[in-house]
Amino acid sequence: MRVVIAIDSFKGSLSSRQAGEAAKEGILRVYPEAQVLVCPVADGGEGTAAVLTEAVGGVTRELTVTGPLGRPVRAHYGVSRDGNTAYMDMASAAGITLIGDKERDPLRTTTYGVGEMITDALDHGCRRIVMGIGGSATNDGGAGMLQALGFGLFDENGEAVARGAAGLATLARITLDKADVRLRDCTFSVACDVTNPLCGENGCSAVFGPQKGADPDTVAQMDALLARYATLVKAAIPTADATAAGAGAAGGLGFALNTFLNTAMQSGIALIADETGLADKMAACDLVITGEGRLDAQTAMGKAPVGIARIAKRYGKPVLAFAGGVTDGARACHDEGIDAFFSIVRGVCTLEAALDAKQARENMIHTVEEVFRVLRL
Repeated sequence: MRVVIAIDSFKGSLSSRQAGEAAKEGILRVYPEAQVLVCPVADGGEGTAAVLTEAVGGVTRELTVTGPLGRPVRAHYGVSRDGNTAYMDMASAAGITLIGDKERDPLRTTTYGVGEMITDALDHGCRRIVMGIGGSATNDGGAGMLQALGFGLFDENGEAVARGAAGLATLARITLDKADVRLRDCTFSVACDVTNPLCGENGCSAVFGPQKGADPDTVAQMDALLARYATLVKAAIPTADATAAGAGAAGGLGFALNTFLNTAMQSGIALIADETGLADKMAACDLVITGEGRLDAQTAMGKAPVGIARIAKRYGKPVLAFAGGVTDGARACHDEGIDAFFSIVRGVCTLEAALDAKQARENMIHTVEEVFRVLRL
């Protein structure tokens, strides 16, 4: 038996690798002769860079960048063995986990550190950037990143506008001539599962602003600022499209990446599969194992386990999923390629107990073992 395990992380509990290795142990208890390949995966959010760096045998670089509230933070990204490709999480420089709940203020937070991370990669010879853009704390339309890369965002007096969405209130002119010339030789592959436009009722301010600390008045203010920003961007770059799917990703960072840089966007799991050769590995196996911390109706809308299942079904492979929690809505996953799913929690317990890494690992091992005992019958 040949099995490919591609389980997303159980956030707050097990990493993708840890969950996969636990599932592998459960399989080998029943099928010691099985060939089991653990393939860590991510969905484009925090952790995507680490998964890709590990998969290609790359190295990790650390650096200090400007954090989302202007304070220095330690960021990291991966570099491929040939030195040409950098694997980044925007959240490493501008993620919501970098600030406290009471500090959340999307009028102030900036993507400047993301641009600094890109510049560092350019300095070290990278000319291909692969980036996950989930988990942002920002709503500045990618303006901070652009400033760090040398694009000019000026007010009527020719002064650089302040960082953060609030700074867009004084934006009068955008210039391209001082942008880092090395960007012309770069390509960007961006993991993005968000299809929201930049502005409007489905735009980044309205949909994602509240979770970043925006009240209704702030949402309206930011949406107006980004609409004005989009108009000025279009004056500088006529091909700019604020309505494009994904323009509203990461507080409008998607709009900046699409407009100013040589960017191709794709779903998180599709990007992971392409970068790691996951599809070819599935084609050669007999069974695929996937899962995540919570399997529900949202999973069926394209999250990592369903993305994996869809790839597996191209090759006619059966797919089993294991999750920490399973809701009634998870039944929709059957229509998306997951043949059967199982909760690994083996009894009534507190959330704290369920998230305990040691307990979660044991739960995974024992649940997978029992399922494979049934298969062995």
